Amino acid sequence: MKIEKIHEYDINGEIEAKIQELLTICFPKIYPAHRIYFKQLPQCRFLAFNRENQLVGHVGLDYRVMNLNGEPIKILGVIDLCVSPNARSEGIGSLLLSEVEKFSEGRNIDFILLFADNMTLYSKNGYTSVGNKCKWLKIDNESLITKGIGYELIDELMVKAVGKKKWINGDLDLLGYLF
Repeated sequence: MKIEKIHEYDINGEIEAKIQELLTICFPKIYPAHRIYFKQLPQCRFLAFNRENQLVGHVGLDYRVMNLNGEPIKILGVIDLCVSPNARSEGIGSLLLSEVEKFSEGRNIDFILLFADNMTLYSKNGYTSVGNKCKWLKIDNESLITKGIGYELIDELMVKAVGKKKWINGDLDLLGYLF
């Protein structure tokens, strides 16, 4: 297994086609078939390639400030972690999460944050489900137009501390879109 880190602005047509194919296979009903991002471009991605150089795993990363109960926190957001259906149960998802954690070490990051429909993989890798009421910028997926501000408890929110700050429940302002 080969893991490659790629910045968004370095993605060429060939790798873009591979990413698009993997994302539409893994997220068939919610992922737009004509682009490689959901609401916004990630800043970089980790890509997992098998021995035949086929793309079998993907995770996007978004670094930004959020506001947790009036205090700024620096987060690395995990976006669209996915593994090809024919390569699942081989530890690729955990390997990608491990790469994200290694990448975070020694950097100015307080937490790794993600939203998960299925929390099993993330719990197994040290992520904690938290109960925060979130505020975010609502973006229409198809038209990419701002639709307003969302504000509600999101049960799928999970975090992992990688800095010295402690996570506390309360209000979390994403200061941007929901990834």
